[in-house]
Amino acid sequence: MPYRAPVKDIRFILDHVVGFADVAATERFATATPDLAEAILAEAGRLSTDVLAPLNRVGDQNPARLENGVVVSPPGFADGYRAIAQGGWVGMAASPAFGGMGLPISLSLGVDEMMSAACLALQLKPLLTKGQIEALEHHASDKLKALYLPRLTSGEWSGTMNLTEPHAGSDVGALRTRAVPNGDGTFAITGQKIFITWGDSDLTPNVCHLVLARLPDGAEGTRGISLFMVPKFIPDASGRLGDRNGLRAVSLEHKLGIHGSPTCVMEFTGATGWLVGAPHKGMAAMFTMMNNARLSVAAQGVGIAEAALQHALTYAEGRHQGPTPLSADGPILDHADVRRMLAMARAEVFAARAISLACAKAIDMATATGSPDWQARAALLTPIAKAYGTDVACEVAGVGVQIHGGMGFVEETGAAQYLRDARILPIYEGTNGIQAMDLVGRKLADGGDAAFRLIDEVQRGAEAGRTRLPDLAGEVWAAAEALRDGTEAMVALPLNDRFAGAVPYLRAFALVLGGQVHLMATLADPGREALARVMIRRLLPQLGGLLAQAKEGAAGLYEVGTGDLAA
Repeated sequence: MPYRAPVKDIRFILDHVVGFADVAATERFATATPDLAEAILAEAGRLSTDVLAPLNRVGDQNPARLENGVVVSPPGFADGYRAIAQGGWVGMAASPAFGGMGLPISLSLGVDEMMSAACLALQLKPLLTKGQIEALEHHASDKLKALYLPRLTSGEWSGTMNLTEPHAGSDVGALRTRAVPNGDGTFAITGQKIFITWGDSDLTPNVCHLVLARLPDGAEGTRGISLFMVPKFIPDASGRLGDRNGLRAVSLEHKLGIHGSPTCVMEFTGATGWLVGAPHKGMAAMFTMMNNARLSVAAQGVGIAEAALQHALTYAEGRHQGPTPLSADGPILDHADVRRMLAMARAEVFAARAISLACAKAIDMATATGSPDWQARAALLTPIAKAYGTDVACEVAGVGVQIHGGMGFVEETGAAQYLRDARILPIYEGTNGIQAMDLVGRKLADGGDAAFRLIDEVQRGAEAGRTRLPDLAGEVWAAAEALRDGTEAMVALPLNDRFAGAVPYLRAFALVLGGQVHLMATLADPGREALARVMIRRLLPQLGGLLAQAKEGAAGLYEVGTGDLAA
């Protein structure tokens, strides 16, 4: 079925749930008027629906391949990428000083979602470039900025992120890639990186790699890591491409999903690189890119969930198989259980979308105002948005297969692709377990202050809604109070006990925020009450069990020995 970009829903959330008007009211983002926001989202929706969505199945059935050391992209991807680049979509949020639009992340994230839903494998290419742009804007020298940023921002060149090595996955500090000074201000980079998304490409003439490596005097662990720009072709000062650098894609991974996106094993053999940021401070620079990417992955999750849900709904509306409670020969949508699956999926997609856009708003407000409170809000919401959005993607894609029945397990229906493509999302850019540990570790290191401020806000909103929706508002208020108690308990626990309950705690937090955004949506539009009741009455009750798990600690887990785990 054709994908339909949910422009109206994204705009509704921006206007009535997360308060995008606050962003547009700042001097920094004053150009983001309602008319401009409407035009951008509408055009991105058209591009996603008409140009990118037809490439999704093509990329799955015609995977990227490596021929004579060069990646060959799926048919049509070149035209799709050209439309993205020429439309200025890569540089939406980039600095106008280097050709970007300087628009809020809130708008850029809505575009990310729609493009991800349309064709995730292709959208990954500009996503990594956008993250690299932000890292360079914050940390690169003026000379590197002048050379690389205009070409990355325009989409002429593309960017990658090189962290992972065969022996060092989440333990980045164990990397072995070395950077040796050449004596002329450049460095010779030698090592191997794996899982490099779009590490090579025939869509752009140059691929620019940000590579983590260790200088000869770099300490062990993450404190001794530096960051380097290592281009595929070495440009001169004017940007004209010269010699091929000492790097290559040695193989492509054979993956469960996102077949159209080449995931490369990259080998660097004395490749020329330039230092980005200060020596031994590479992780700080790379985290700028990673945080950007994590929120974009949240949008990818929402996008895949939306596309899978649309696909399943179309099937449920058209599939007839005997009598239903509403008709002698109605569609399977009329069965209560099918309606339950679709309604709960729609409620969670809305919640995940609103949480990710609320996080984007916090980033925009922090950028515009420099407020520590907004910075803390953005930091708190990032792991929640990433983990919840991507978990919802897998769950909704699974529901889509279930609704198709046996045909969902058959590739020709297309339902299985969403499930296969979605499965990477809880893993890359920091697994969801790591996101949850970040939430209960770093993000509660302030004693829970940022979390409590957000819980206070949820309860104030619930109080304001008591007059019109007393039952739903009361349940959201009570859920927020339970989350407050759970947060107090988490803060009091030793760190490893927090880690043991991190995943259920994050999900609990997301469900409370989901209840909040549905309540706000219904207060703005009473026609949304039915979905709000699904979220608050059928999903939010999971909160008690999740918080009980969160507070249980680690001891009981370690009492389970390897003998207990073996068959």
